[in-house]
Amino acid sequence: MMEREQWMFWRLAQLFIQELHYRLVRLNEDENEIWLEAERNKRIHFIRLISTNLDWSNWLKRDIEKTWEQAERLRKHLFKKELNVVNIYVTQHPPVDDYDWVIERPFMAGSGKTKVETVILARETAEDTFVRLGKHFEFAFPLSEMSFLESDHISLKEQVIHHAREQEREERALFEFGKPFFTYLFIAVQIFMFFLVEIKGGSTNVQTLIRFGAKYNPLILSGEWWRFFTPIFLHIGILHLIMNTLALFYLGTAVERIFGRLRFLWIYLFSGFTGSVASFLFTDNLSAGASGAIFGCFGALLYIGVMNTQLFFRTIGTNVLFLIGINLVFGFTVPGIDNAGHIGGLVGGFLATGVVHFPKKRKWATQFLFLVIAAIAVTLALYGGYHADRADVINARAKKQIENREFESAYDMLSQSISQGKGDAVTYFQLAYTEIQFHKMEDAKKHLQKAIELEPHFSEAHFNLALLYYDEGNLELAKEHAAKVEKVGDEQKFQDFIDKLEEQ
Repeated sequence: MMEREQWMFWRLAQLFIQELHYRLVRLNEDENEIWLEAERNKRIHFIRLISTNLDWSNWLKRDIEKTWEQAERLRKHLFKKELNVVNIYVTQHPPVDDYDWVIERPFMAGSGKTKVETVILARETAEDTFVRLGKHFEFAFPLSEMSFLESDHISLKEQVIHHAREQEREERALFEFGKPFFTYLFIAVQIFMFFLVEIKGGSTNVQTLIRFGAKYNPLILSGEWWRFFTPIFLHIGILHLIMNTLALFYLGTAVERIFGRLRFLWIYLFSGFTGSVASFLFTDNLSAGASGAIFGCFGALLYIGVMNTQLFFRTIGTNVLFLIGINLVFGFTVPGIDNAGHIGGLVGGFLATGVVHFPKKRKWATQFLFLVIAAIAVTLALYGGYHADRADVINARAKKQIENREFESAYDMLSQSISQGKGDAVTYFQLAYTEIQFHKMEDAKKHLQKAIELEPHFSEAHFNLALLYYDEGNLELAKEHAAKVEKVGDEQKFQDFIDKLEEQ
């Protein structure tokens, strides 16, 4: 390669990087082929720049096809719907035979989603080629400078490589901003809490979990709002603890390194909170675990994907999307997993990250917008998504009234809920309990039977129904329902009742 072509090759690379904001993503060992990726240009996603002596059009055709294959792999890796590449050959002379048929149209194959347009920059056609490139990139290439023959191409090459290394250093610094601290603290806290709960009654014992702060809708409705946070540090069983601890170790340290300690603290706690809120809104079951906060870490990484898509897919993007997809599918297909909490944490993590943005960088308008969206989302979730006539809400209020012996108020509220078709098994059970207080035994039996119909293994309903049948002398039905009782709160009362049945 002549001095002029070498200089032109590196000068083009310099212009594309410094003036047109492309990023050097690949330089081969011979330092005669460069791939550049656009940071701002939405039409031309990649440039392949190569300095070589072109001999025959057939070789040129095969090389263009290989370039398309590489570009197609890039398109799939980056999840792009389409990819446009400008393929520039810097050469002393064009091919010796007819070659126009090779480059007159952009090369496309397969689905046609990847397009490679080829430009040959030869000495005798350099001026026209620069004009054509200028139209492509909407940039006036300095033609008078390009005609200068005695410049030092080695200096240009060093500038290009130095600039590329600076870009790489800045990107690497994004992933190495802070040192993890809160991740390890949270791991220590959740392990400590697990063993404390085990000692005090067992991490799978419902009453123990409720006592230590698990998400339990009736108590949240009664005013214990701190239960939106405490479940983050509790786990149900050793396997649950191990899985979440491992996930937190890998994801938490990564997010804390990227965003720093204080930002991570905010992201983790806010994600845990939004996960608990989503679980409260969409599931009645008791729940606990750091999963919502861990999904918030996924949300923080997705924020990188939105703000810097190219960097995201060059580094962690594919793995992050795969893990999120696997976890969500697992959550939807395996019973007992609180997927509402996972999705709530994911959304919360994304919003929380938008509020604080990246360390040492500010986008005040964007951050304020995310803050407003986060505030609106939480407000709507708690006050708009929460309906006072939900079955679990009515049941919680009725339970409190029954405990205060306000049977008439509980009866009226539960009856109205059932008449509106909004009751569940617990609603019918509690209504039957109030009816027993008013000696409406036939209504109570009917509603207990409905509770069992909705929830066949409802032990308390079977027990109360057995008591009613016993009182009316129907020992056969009393024994039938007593046999279906698996577990009740007052074991001694149940055992005394069984003894009476056996005596008779």
